[in-house]
Amino acid sequence: MSDYAAMKRRCMFSATAALLAAPAVAQRQEHVEVWRDPHCGCCAAWVEHLRTEGFGVTDRVVPSVAPFRRMLGTPADLLSCHAGRVAGLALEGHVPAFSIRRALSERPAGVIGLAVPAMPIGSPGMEMPGREPETYDVIAWTTDGRQRPFMRFTGARAV
Repeated sequence: MSDYAAMKRRCMFSATAALLAAPAVAQRQEHVEVWRDPHCGCCAAWVEHLRTEGFGVTDRVVPSVAPFRRMLGTPADLLSCHAGRVAGLALEGHVPAFSIRRALSERPAGVIGLAVPAMPIGSPGMEMPGREPETYDVIAWTTDGRQRPFMRFTGARAV
């Protein structure tokens, strides 16, 4: 077999392997379930941020987010404007996709949720033209009720 034929055959095998692996990659896409108020534009923008970052999203517009927060165990002092859940991890507010991926990858001991309390300017979904993004912490909360900073961001950029 010539070098060209061998190279062509390797390329064909590589392409076939990539096609066969594609469904496995698609199955690994994390899926976020979101509960939000029907009148909140920043919540819809956060959902779009997640989709743009490769998450699958079920966007549930509900009359009240409170029952879902209780179900997720979200501490009252961490509340923001919407709630979510991904792979057993609770989410509250404008949590950047980068920190969600990090938490899912590292699975820190005892951490059951991530929150961005309030609504910091520049966080995903809270971008405001002409306004400088704020620096804020993504807070992790644990099964025993403790809270700690998980990551720090300025806007959507980790710092």
